[in-house]
Parts: sequence; structure tokens; C-alpha cells
Amino acid sequence: MRDATRCVQAPAIDADGFASLTVPVQRASTITFPDAPSFARRHERGHDGYTYGLYGTPTTRALEAQIAMLEGAAGVALTPSGQAAVTTTMLALLKPGDHLLIPDSVYPPVRAFADGFLAALGVRTTYYDPLIGAGITAFIEAATRLVWVESPGSGTFEVQDVPAIVAAAHARGLLVACDNSWATPLLFRPLAAGADLSILAVTKYLSGHSDLLMGSIAAPDKALLHRVKDTTRILGLGVSPDDCSLALRGLQTLAVRLRHVGAAAIDLALWLERQRDVERVLHPALPGCPGHPVWERDFKGASGVFAVVLAPAVTPRLDAALGRLDIFRIGASWGGTHSLIAPMDVSGQRTVVPWTERGPLLRLSIGLEDPEDLKADLARFLAALTSD
Repeated sequence: MRDATRCVQAPAIDADGFASLTVPVQRASTITFPDAPSFARRHERGHDGYTYGLYGTPTTRALEAQIAMLEGAAGVALTPSGQAAVTTTMLALLKPGDHLLIPDSVYPPVRAFADGFLAALGVRTTYYDPLIGAGITAFIEAATRLVWVESPGSGTFEVQDVPAIVAAAHARGLLVACDNSWATPLLFRPLAAGADLSILAVTKYLSGHSDLLMGSIAAPDKALLHRVKDTTRILGLGVSPDDCSLALRGLQTLAVRLRHVGAAAIDLALWLERQRDVERVLHPALPGCPGHPVWERDFKGASGVFAVVLAPAVTPRLDAALGRLDIFRIGASWGGTHSLIAPMDVSGQRTVVPWTERGPLLRLSIGLEDPEDLKADLARFLAALTSD
């Protein structure tokens, strides 16, 4: 064997005795086969076998298996982002002529996808009051195929009655999919509540460090999961093993991080309720939040994301006051180690339940900093709202 060939042919390495606590990162595009007949029969390996790097490596499978275990699912499909998990699910389950139900409080890009992309495909969407519960029956049509749930709601944190919606939908033979990114499976399990699919933005709490984009789709039924995986394959959607390794690392501290940010967020929410120029705090653990009784009944705890509504009079000074923040960073997304604050305008994103609050809406994601430092940072911000 000549040197050029030796550069390509990797020698066999004895791994006996190597017992690492970490999942190895195994990258691949091409998967080789021992002979031509096995290559010809590669599709017989199924959704969980290895045929091409796009469809997964052992690193990918490790993350799928761990999320499935947490979700109580038969399996998981991974996507390149949380939004991709939403759109892939809808594309897998809907066809021209079908009807979709979505809560009025949904993550705005999901509304944009439904009103634009799905509408162009001939899929109709009806938006419903997120607090409707069993009343969802009134919106079900002969063409309805899927009920979408996002609980709590994006930005305004309405907690939906998932078991009631599931019961009403299943009575009519419909599927229910739930975006559970706020709670993660540690605080609420949609599949245990009867939902057919559970969607997570792995980008957020599961990864936990603001350094990757990923989504997951979990199902208790293999046949349903395979419909989703067939769609990811035909669309050419895959995830990086390196990103899977980062997500696996983040999962190891998920429980600890959620306990910290959950307690800190409630403490800050209660403190904010007592502050001047704060008109309303929207946190599912607080009695004033829409759907709070459902949260008490169904959830094991709270994560670290909530919102505040400020007095309308502070609007002219808001931008300058936000510039006084030192620890909180202004940015989208949430669930990482750093605390974030994001000004939001949801008034143009509601078509069923109008947003009637006149003051600015701010979404807060509490990170791993000391809560007293965060409180002091917010105190400086609030003081700047009233300064001349």
C-alpha cells in the first residue's frame, strides 16, 4: 500500500477499555456497505437504520432516544430548528383541502406559515381562543384534520386545557399536536395528556446554551412518527452530529437549570408585580395569568420565561431605559444561561381575541445569574422609565 492510499485508509484501533461518560460525535455523509447486495437492500434497514448521513448517525440516534425517553414516546424525529419541527409536522399531516385549527396566541412565524405557505397549498386555517378548552368542538369541520396547541402561548402565556382539547378532538377522529417548548417534558408531558405529537424547540431549554438550532417531534405511535420522518427525508432535512452532541450535553443539566430559572422567575415576577409602572405580569404560576388553574392542575412547575405589561405612559422612554440594562441582554429566543429581554408587539398577531393592553409588552427569559443581581438590573431599568 502506497502513502497516498495510507492517507485515506484509517487503521483499526482497539477501543477495549475505553469507557467514556460522553456520547461520541460520529459524523458522516456516506455510509458504506459490506457488499453490493446489502447496498441494494439498504432501504430495508428502515427509519432507525443507517443508510446515509442525512438520516442519522449513532450520535443522532442517542439524542433521539434520550428525548423519546423524556417524552414517553415511541420515537423522535429531529429537525434543524424548532420552527422546522412545527412546519414539518404540518406538512406531514395535512394535504390540500384539509382544515387546521391553531390557537390565536401561537408563535407568530407559525401563523405566517399557515397563512402563507399552507394557504397556497390549499390548507385552510381557523384560529381559536386559546382558553376555549372543550369548546374547540364548535370549530371542528368535516375537513378538519389537525388541532394545534401551544401552551403557554407565545408572548402572552395563556395556558391551554390540553386534556379537554384532546378529548374533544379525538372524539371526532382528529390528531392533536402540542408545542411544549416552554415547559419541556420535565414540567409537562403532552403525550401523557393524550396528545398525538409533542414538539420542542431543542434550541431553547434542552440545549440550554444559546449555541445551536434544533427541533424535535415525538410521537407515541411508530406509524405516525414514520409519516413525519418520511417528510423530513423527502425535504432533505437533517441535523449535525456536532449539534446533537451539544444538545446531549445540555440535557445533562436540564433538570438543575429548570429548577433554578423556575424559582428565580417566580421570585422576579412577584417582585415586578409590586413595582411602579408595571401594570400586569403574565406568568402561568401567578393567579392573574389566563389559564392559571389549568397550569396548577397539569404542570409540575414553571420554567423561566414570562412577560410584563408596562404602563402606556412609559412608552416614549422605553428604548432609553432598555439601554440602561447591564445584565439582561436584548434578544430573541430564550432558555439559555444568559437572561434576555425582548420588546414584543402582539396586537397585529391576533385575529380572534384582540390584544387590548395599551402599554409595552416585554418578554423576559431568566438565566443562571444571581436573582438579586437581576432584580437590581430591572430596578435600574424601571427607574430609568420615570427619569426626566
